[in-house]
Amino acid sequence: MLADTLLAKIHEQIDKLLHLITLLPSGCLDWSPPVAGARTAARLLGHLLECLAGFCAALAAAEPERLAHFAELRKLPVNHACSPDEAAGRIALYRKRIDEGFALLDDAALSRPLVTVFVKDGEPLLTLLLGNLEHLINHKHELFTYLKQMGVEVGTRDLYRFRGE
Repeated sequence: MLADTLLAKIHEQIDKLLHLITLLPSGCLDWSPPVAGARTAARLLGHLLECLAGFCAALAAAEPERLAHFAELRKLPVNHACSPDEAAGRIALYRKRIDEGFALLDDAALSRPLVTVFVKDGEPLLTLLLGNLEHLINHKHELFTYLKQMGVEVGTRDLYRFRGE
């Protein structure tokens, strides 16, 4: 089933993200790269929470009645300075909710269009979920780049799960 395959890829990205978070050196949360307007490491962690909240928002839009309790997630802060412990705890919560939402999906649901603020006629749920996955992957790589610039030894295996290993 395609929905299961997509969920497995989301899990993979979350696992790699959590791994990268564990590599953050202590005392680094106020660090930011020497680029105008760059986020601090703590703010990047808060933005990564927004990336995961996006999956939950799309899933709630696909199943508004059965996932009405996802509205509680909107009360939680995102895009704020947060610690690795807070980020890890919230990531676990989002992962649980993402799993809950995917449990209600089948492949046909992935093609069902959902109205968004950007596309009034709607976009397929799959497009929305893939957009959220792209958002998460981009900012996971941003964290990877931060770690490299902080002097942490990270490599390709910290970003990707190699198939067959």
